Amino acid sequence: MTYSTIKKPLLIAAAVFATSLFLASCASTTPTCDSPQTRNLNAAIDNVQASLMNGCHTHFDRYYDDLLKIAEGEPKAENKREFSEFLVWSAGNGLLSQRQAEDYYNRFFNVKFMSMRGDYNNCSHTCPNKQKVLFDMERELSDKERGLLKVSRDADSYYRADQLYQEVELVLEATCSACSAGR
Repeated sequence: MTYSTIKKPLLIAAAVFATSLFLASCASTTPTCDSPQTRNLNAAIDNVQASLMNGCHTHFDRYYDDLLKIAEGEPKAENKREFSEFLVWSAGNGLLSQRQAEDYYNRFFNVKFMSMRGDYNNCSHTCPNKQKVLFDMERELSDKERGLLKVSRDADSYYRADQLYQEVELVLEATCSACSAGR
């Protein structure tokens, strides 16, 4: 056996081993998933999008909260559009379903209540859960206060949402009283 015939298999084995180590190191490198460090909403959205595409998709809720906090620092009507575009991008890149993206937007930036999708004058379903329904709506009203007032300065929409909450509370009370009387 010659030296060159022994050398060639060793070089191939060494190359395969080095490639394996390189690939293993790439696979085990985890993204940092840090919060955006800027107070500019557009730059923060760009930063979050890059992080989401680099493996940080499990941190979506935290990133969304981070973006809301940043937008609260400079509230303006255009922020609604920025969040809408971010959510459309998120759905387009498979991070959220279309329905989830709509739910995120509506929960913070729309007067309609996501926690009140169904028919709230249903004796058998809603009345036994009335307190939970109202609690969920109250929490959502708090999110609407954040999105509509603190992020986008849309006081008119927030007060419409608050009025809707009060009306639903009144209707639920009357409906459940009627349901109880009819039994």
